[in-house]
Amino acid sequence: MRCPHCGENDDKVVDSRASQRGGSIRRRRECLKCGERFTTYEYVEVFSLVLIKRDGRREPYDRRKLQTGILTACIKRPVSTEQIDGMVLRIEAALQNLGQREVAGRELGDLVMRELRAIDHVAYVRFASVYHDFKTADEFRQELDRLSE
Repeated sequence: MRCPHCGENDDKVVDSRASQRGGSIRRRRECLKCGERFTTYEYVEVFSLVLIKRDGRREPYDRRKLQTGILTACIKRPVSTEQIDGMVLRIEAALQNLGQREVAGRELGDLVMRELRAIDHVAYVRFASVYHDFKTADEFRQELDRLSE
């Protein structure tokens, strides 16, 4: 593992434990060159999935991209990283339960929307505004009306 502080490849594991209901392993590492400590996470790659984008392009599913999208919607909101990690795990489980190798991007977006709606309405609206690509204030208002129902 490359040290994020000095770039050296030589480190030792100081602590290792399961996290997020056993979905990953959290490791505390210490760089043997500079002595700085950093955290890494290891996830089991259970399935390979291809997302079919709106324009028909296909791209491999990327856990980090999903986490980043959810995290961006949750900026400055009272949503913990543990809640975000839990959302990602539930979304991945739902995708795996579909039993398909290729999934439309809108299905993934719908799963994210459902999770965010249950956790934080502001994050939900933020994600929805990008996901649905609202062009007018009326479209945005209609989504807010659906949320308040």
